[in-house]
Order: sequence, then structure tokens, then C-alpha cells
Amino acid sequence: MRIVYCIAGTYNSGGMERVLANKANFFVNLGNEIIIVTSDQKNRVPYFQLSNAIKQIDLGINYCDTVNANFIKKASAYKRKQMVHERKLNELLMQLKADIVISMFDHEVSFLYKIKDGSKKIVEIHFSRFKRLQYGRSGIMGLIDKYRSKHDLFLVQQYDAFVVLTQEDKGYWGDLPNITVIPNANSFVINERGDLINKQAIAVGRYDYQKGFDDLINIWELVHQQEPEWKLNIYGKGELQSKFEQMIKERNLETSIQLCSPIKDIQNAYLTSSMCLLTSKYEGLPMTLLEAQACGLPLIAYACKCGPKDVIQDNVNGYLIEEGDQKSMAEKIVFLIQEEDKRKTMGGEAKRLSSNFEEEKVMQQWISLFNKLLA
Repeated sequence: MRIVYCIAGTYNSGGMERVLANKANFFVNLGNEIIIVTSDQKNRVPYFQLSNAIKQIDLGINYCDTVNANFIKKASAYKRKQMVHERKLNELLMQLKADIVISMFDHEVSFLYKIKDGSKKIVEIHFSRFKRLQYGRSGIMGLIDKYRSKHDLFLVQQYDAFVVLTQEDKGYWGDLPNITVIPNANSFVINERGDLINKQAIAVGRYDYQKGFDDLINIWELVHQQEPEWKLNIYGKGELQSKFEQMIKERNLETSIQLCSPIKDIQNAYLTSSMCLLTSKYEGLPMTLLEAQACGLPLIAYACKCGPKDVIQDNVNGYLIEEGDQKSMAEKIVFLIQEEDKRKTMGGEAKRLSSNFEEEKVMQQWISLFNKLLA
């Protein structure tokens, strides 16, 4: 089977890039031909290791070149780049004659379904239905967000299959005939479990609006007042790093919170932590919860749309907190800090429940979908 994945780039350390690497490596090891087509790679190496058998092709569209331009210039440049992108991708797919072509809901999603190369087209989304509305922007940008959100609903119905990550998100899209739920799989297989005795918590994600680390810093300030010996490590990078550094400095938390660069062997960071925290404003199915759970960590997360409610069973393997309730989240963190037995019990349940996301189980769902479309 020849399978093509379309994504902006594989150089980032994000969850979507990790998921793609895992799936591509799995499928190529089964003897399939895997091709990853990017638009903005710019000769950067993939962050996560890809098999040498996987072919990588960059179209050199480079949408990222105009990301900081003003609205008019950005809109004009985007329209031109979309035309070039569609032409180049059309030419490439006509040559490849793939069986399956998958959009990761990136720049090609608006036109990929139109390309008549004989392949079955799938779009998979790694965020929630209302991602574009989470910013709460007003004025012209708010109107654009609402239009794009409605247009997303039109676009996904043009594909042979539309894959979402959670049952919760499926409900938000409505009763679409082509929709199916396939969760992310665990990123790694690990037999070890954290002993949950180190006085540190972990959070992982990009330093941007979505991940809500400004909330987490405020929460940790409350925790620090009661448990000053405990530390918080936040692994990531992004445009808000300087803002977070300033927040940490203003609250005199330099010895309590550390902003850490992304690392490829993140499992070791989980294993030396005692709980995993998530304060996202929206998600798809957060990889950090799956990874931490596989390492036996209790989870404390905002119950945002979507994902945490599909992973966390409240008071079993962690706690779900109403989004924005910083006081309640701080209280649950302090409770788990002070109740070691509860922490370890929850960690054991997390390890047990991680089997729901075993790679073999999840990938068999993809194989079944491919076989159904090609039958």
C-alpha cells in the first residue's frame, strides 16, 4: 500500500509531529510505502526519528515566511501560496498514484480532496471542533474565526473519511456520514513506572496561548506557598517563553519553576516526576497525558475541549478541573503532594489504563479504515 501524509513540516517537537512519526514508522515496518509531503520543511531535519525507508518530499511553499506580515499582506501572500501549493501537490500526486493520501488538517486541507489522482482522501484533526473560536477574538478577526470554523465543517465532509481523536469531539461535529474516532496511541512502550517520590511535577507543550502555561505559573505560585520544596519543570519552546520567564521572575519562583527545552527521551523526565499537569484551553488528545500515564504518573488537567475527559477518570488516575479554576487545581496538586499513598494509587491506575492506547490496538483501527476505503 502506498500512503502519503501531508503536513507543514516534521521539524517541530509537537504532539502531531510525534504521532505522525510513530504512525509512519509503524506502517513502513509492515511493508507499506510511506511518503511524507511537507510545505515548510526548509531542509530542517525531522525532530522525531523517521525510518530511512520513509520518503520525504518538501514542496517549498513556505507559508511561514509571511507569518509576521500585516493582515493584508499575509492574506494576499496566502492566496498566492495556496495556488502554487495546489498545483505542485496535484502534479506530485498524479505521479505517485498513491492508494491513500492523508491531510493532517494543514494548509492542503482546503484543496486536497479536489485532486483526482485516484487515491482515497482522509483528513485527520489533532485539535477540537471549536479550535478556531478558542481565542475569543472580536472585530474582523473574530468574524474570520467564525467563518473558518463553519468552513471547516464543509471541508471535512468532502473527504472519503474524517478522523477525530475523541468521542467528545465527534459529538461536536454532528452526525457526519464519514466521521470516525481513532485516538492517538502511546508514544512509546515502557515497562518501568515512576516511583513518584521525587518532589517535582512536569508539564509538556509549546509555549503558546493554547497550552495555558500562564495559568499554570499562577497555580504553582499557590502550590509553592504551601509546598516550597516541590519543583515544576515545563518542557517546551515557543513565542511566549519570554513572557513566562518574566512571570516566574515577578513571582520569585526562579528556584521553583524551570522552563526546559524539549528533549527526545521525554520518558526519562516523566519517570523522575511525580505528577503531570495540563492547563490547555483546547486540545485534540494531548500526548503529554498519554505519555505521562504510560509512565505511571497521576494526571491533573483542565477539562478542556477535547481529550482530557477521554484519558482521565476523575479520582481514579487523576483529577479533572473546571477550565480556569486555578484555586481548585492548586488544591488538588497540594493534596497529591501531601498524600503519597493516594499519589501512588493513582499512578498505578494510570499505568493500567494506558493499555487502552496501546499502539497495536490503535493502528489496527487505521488498517481497518484503509481496508474499508479500498475495498
